[in-house]
Amino acid sequence: MNVLVLNAGSSSLKFQLIATDPAAIAADQDVRLCRGQIDRFGGEVVIQVLMRDGSRKKFAASTRDMQASLEHLMQWVASDASGIDEIRALSDVHAIGHRVVHGGELFGESKLITDDVLQGIEDCIELAPLHNPNNIKGILAARHVFGPKLPQVAVFDTSFHHSIPEHAYLYAILYHLYPRHRIRRYGFHGTSHRYVSERYRIMRGLTKEQTNVITLHLGNGCSAAAIRGGQSVDTSMGMTPLEGLVMGTRSGDIDPAIVGLIATKEGLSVSETEALLNTQSGLLGISGLSNDMRVLQEELKGHDDRRVRLALEVFCYRAKKYIGAFLAAMGGADAIVFTGGIGENSADIRTRICAGLEWAGLRLDEKRNQQSSGSDRQVSTDDSSLHALVIPTDEELLIARDTVRCVLGKPDASRAAISSGTD
Repeated sequence: MNVLVLNAGSSSLKFQLIATDPAAIAADQDVRLCRGQIDRFGGEVVIQVLMRDGSRKKFAASTRDMQASLEHLMQWVASDASGIDEIRALSDVHAIGHRVVHGGELFGESKLITDDVLQGIEDCIELAPLHNPNNIKGILAARHVFGPKLPQVAVFDTSFHHSIPEHAYLYAILYHLYPRHRIRRYGFHGTSHRYVSERYRIMRGLTKEQTNVITLHLGNGCSAAAIRGGQSVDTSMGMTPLEGLVMGTRSGDIDPAIVGLIATKEGLSVSETEALLNTQSGLLGISGLSNDMRVLQEELKGHDDRRVRLALEVFCYRAKKYIGAFLAAMGGADAIVFTGGIGENSADIRTRICAGLEWAGLRLDEKRNQQSSGSDRQVSTDDSSLHALVIPTDEELLIARDTVRCVLGKPDASRAAISSGTD
């Protein structure tokens, strides 16, 4: 089954084509046909494609919107110029899987998109006003390009966290504000946390019930999840992705009174203050230099800038504090799993976060930790009682596998094996 995975943004569309089915999943033989991104809708878009052989293709096209851009992309994919023999016509795409950011309390699992499901996604717009409308545009664009009969599946970023208990997702505010306005912790990055926790389970040969880990998704956006018995029981992000860990441009946890203080002292509106906390804070806000961890680490190495050093210290301290809190809430865990761009690639950040966790039984093997590898690996010593692992996330693969599961009506198809797939 050839599955097109789409992640629609306001001015970009990320895509992947993955060939998979229950047999391929079980044998760990999914094939990534290509991946890429379309940028700058409404004029001359730029289309970049990474082919399975590692070659890159880049071209421009004059298209008016997301739908026209997707149509142009698929015409190229089906042409001889692409070299993708599996796709010779639109009919060779058998299903489409969409990343949808917010499913609210309506969707606890991935869903085949019907008119009712689409309405449910629309009903969650107030919870994710910057994301769900674009996700809907992606669904409608695909429906126009491929026709209404092609099955489409929504995979929700929030659904993995539906298992969080009430005492963990409620805020201590007037209770009636929860049912009236749906103010509660939802959590995000659920597709990534689910992927790496299931991959960990497969690696260790465990049952779901035996899977007790803390997962750290560290990228420009960062979150932690406490996973007990294979289910999310707590997570750092809250009603919005602003809460929790320090991120590239997001503040993470702050005293809520600070919002009013900033608004008053700086003469900002509530929305302007919220934008400041989302786009000008975090690593960027503290360092005054960049939200890119690689840039900050190079600057620290070259000039030992005080504010850059402070930004890294705050970033790692907050992550370590969440690990400690989740260990207490879970009654212990077997492993900490690092994923995301920073979590997978920065040995220094992993060292900083794990330093001082010897009391919990975690001891890093520095040789393993320093090794550069794109594969799953343990970076703690063999005699650690709390292990540390690096597992590259692959949200698109999980979306493709969930799409197969929903289309074929086989609930276990996407979980038979979780791995990084075959490029």
